Amino acid sequence: MTNAFKRETPPYGGAIEIKDRAGISADTSDVFDRRRRGCGTILMDRRAEHGEFMMMTLLKRSIALLLSCSLLLASTSEGFAYQTDQSAAPPPPQAAQQTPEQLQQLVAPIALYPDALVAQILAAATYPAEIVEADRWMQQHTDLKGKKLADEVNKRSWDPSVKALAQFPSVLANMDKNLSWTSSLGDAYVNQSQDVMDAVQVMRGRAQGAGNLKSTPQETVATQGQTITIEPVNPDVVYIPQYDPWLVYGAPLGVWPGWYPYPGLYLAGAGIAFGVGFGLGFFAGFGWGFGHWGFDWHNRAMMFNHARYVSHSRTFANRNNFSRGGGGMNRAGGFHGAASSRGFSGSQHGSTASHSEAGMRSGAFSGFSHGGTTMASATRGRSSFGGGSHGGGGHGGGGRR
Repeated sequence: MTNAFKRETPPYGGAIEIKDRAGISADTSDVFDRRRRGCGTILMDRRAEHGEFMMMTLLKRSIALLLSCSLLLASTSEGFAYQTDQSAAPPPPQAAQQTPEQLQQLVAPIALYPDALVAQILAAATYPAEIVEADRWMQQHTDLKGKKLADEVNKRSWDPSVKALAQFPSVLANMDKNLSWTSSLGDAYVNQSQDVMDAVQVMRGRAQGAGNLKSTPQETVATQGQTITIEPVNPDVVYIPQYDPWLVYGAPLGVWPGWYPYPGLYLAGAGIAFGVGFGLGFFAGFGWGFGHWGFDWHNRAMMFNHARYVSHSRTFANRNNFSRGGGGMNRAGGFHGAASSRGFSGSQHGSTASHSEAGMRSGAFSGFSHGGTTMASATRGRSSFGGGSHGGGGHGGGGRR
């Protein structure tokens, strides 16, 4: 690069003259001043450019930070709004209450069983997942008999009602095979317990009117006002009647959708028969045994160890509590002083244990036709964990005829 100024020596000596490219003379001091000012201008320009760059960078970062804060604030506001909406939202719609006719169809398969067994079945139906687990366990331990079976059942974490059904493996298996019916029965008991007991009495009256319910060598049928009770003749041996639940009550009933007639409990035709008796044996010594269950029919209350039974199952929502603004689980009831038609022994109240059915599951049992909102994730139909038939016999201490 050539200099902007050139130096010329005069021919006759004298001062050095500096000319710029245009040939204009300039003093040396002027030249240096101009160079200095040019460098300063360049430096100032560069500083200005750097300052503008820094300002742009800072501006971009500020805008990015502002956008981030805005997005965070918006999402937080939406979250609070969502929580507010959720807390203010009404509970989800529940299944409608079942009509008396639907409840009569629902209890038809068990209404003619002895009182204590009906109580065990209604209570256990509120734990459908435990029914499945217990039936599978029984199938896997067919080698256990008598005291060994009773001791092992006692170790299980099941509700006392489910443990009690281990004395009657065919009843337990029937509830597993017809799981949609079992679940609907449990839902009805949680939400309409008195209506369910009314339905049992209605169906007993119909069977009695049809000539199919009367005292036999196996059980005593007694009528007290509008109440019909059924008790074993021998308190140590329980016979389970075999009948067609859709024909035994006189006028035919509609068959429960998908109903499986379990061997040993089903009898073709309109009559009633009895198979092998279930000896209570070693089961009677436990606080959850057959003799600890019954009904206070006058007050339409299920009794367990002299107290009103309260299911702590989390499987079914109590729609009565929802309508009153309660928590939605089955918490009604308490201690009740009235005795049922059977005497009770012992003081253990087995319903105090709280059970979680595999964690408030949102799945459902298959085949629901009459409600029965469940929160468990098992689907059974006519088979359960490989099937297997317990028949009419009992594991609990020999059968008698």
